[in-house]
Amino acid sequence: MIRLIAALICASLLSGCFFVGGSESYSGYTQRAGMFLASSDVDNSCMSPRLKSAIASFERHFGRRIVVNSGYRDPIRNIIGGGQDSSYHMRCMAVDFFIPGVSKASLVAFAMRNNQVGGLGCYPGRDFIHVDVRDRPRGWNKPVTFSGC
Repeated sequence: MIRLIAALICASLLSGCFFVGGSESYSGYTQRAGMFLASSDVDNSCMSPRLKSAIASFERHFGRRIVVNSGYRDPIRNIIGGGQDSSYHMRCMAVDFFIPGVSKASLVAFAMRNNQVGGLGCYPGRDFIHVDVRDRPRGWNKPVTFSGC
């Protein structure tokens, strides 16, 4: 019986229940491959290890899971979404996301201090940010910023 209780506690911890806020703030979002998605058509199937590590740094810092607004985009989806020809979304190196209960300003401030973030996009009137893991230009100590950051 004690082993069963210990196993249930371990499973609960490993399932992500240890994040602040619990799962109720994530109701209504699709969940796939251990990530919350803003809609069922978001493709999170292709993320580089560097991008996964950057995402994990945000989740650890804020103690909450991200919600992916846009992940991998094939060239056609990228054109439809208004992405650049050289979009890091097509290289599995970018994600647009938000964290329920965390302000966009807090996400931007953390991204500016996070050495894993190579590019940062901020869109006025939108609750999400763009993060990519491009190599920073030589001598830069902050991410490359664009779109209102």
